[in-house]
Amino acid sequence: MTKITIKETQNPAILKFEFEDFITKNQNFEFKNIDEAEASPLAQQLFYLPFVKTVYISGNFIAIERYSIVEWDDVKDAVAEQITSFVDKGGVIIKVDENQPKKQPITVYGETTPNPAALKFVVSRMLTKNAIEYKNIDQTASSPLAKELFKFPYVKEVFIDENYISVTKYDINDWDEITLEVRTFIKQFIENGGTVLDENLIEVATKNDITKDEAFDKLDTTSQQIINILEEYVKPAVAADGGNIAFDSYNEDDKTVKVILQGACSGCPSSTFTLKSGIENMLKSMLNDEAIKVEAINA
Repeated sequence: MTKITIKETQNPAILKFEFEDFITKNQNFEFKNIDEAEASPLAQQLFYLPFVKTVYISGNFIAIERYSIVEWDDVKDAVAEQITSFVDKGGVIIKVDENQPKKQPITVYGETTPNPAALKFVVSRMLTKNAIEYKNIDQTASSPLAKELFKFPYVKEVFIDENYISVTKYDINDWDEITLEVRTFIKQFIENGGTVLDENLIEVATKNDITKDEAFDKLDTTSQQIINILEEYVKPAVAADGGNIAFDSYNEDDKTVKVILQGACSGCPSSTFTLKSGIENMLKSMLNDEAIKVEAINA
């Protein structure tokens, strides 16, 4: 049985009827009357109710604006029951455009990370070979998915690598309140043909990905060794936790290795311990140099 949650909006004339799953394909619909609602058999049925003024369908909800002839408290439960009955009987909410590409079913599941503010959403297919991090919506030219995720008020940062998306949230919501919403959105976005990353807009040869740049050959031997150690021994471990570590620089004078933490690693309470007790000790041992220090430039 379909579960509908009734939620108020800032406009007292408009009430939202939320579903547990998304009901549209990254589209928004607004119908002012029954003739306009040809694309939505459900909206057409709702317009037979004399108090229905406008029907909005978007994401995982149907919002209805009422005329003032009734109060929502008197009719909201009956409307929710009507929507539930319509859907459970196989009624069509939005007609599918046959010209649209068919869905490519995927699975998405959430994994906790050492960073309580970050959750890793693992997708059942490869997304990219280039790890990339977005700190705000202005940086998302290369990722339509990241751009849409930033429209959720609780999303602080987005990191995409291989087959997962790490989302870092603000403290305004707990994960148990928003995990389903984020997971469902990512699943629906990808299944409906949304672009996760436009590889043509990603600058591959950057300072943060120096092993792929010709400049690697121009680095000193120790820097090259450090990069190889990070690539082979450290990156797989931090990737499992929804993050990434990128080489920034090595100072031969004071033996300081500077790295950049990304994804779930960025801002993680345990990142300092990981750097000092894990990565720093590994480099000291493998390079046979007890003077080496590791610092994160964005810790």
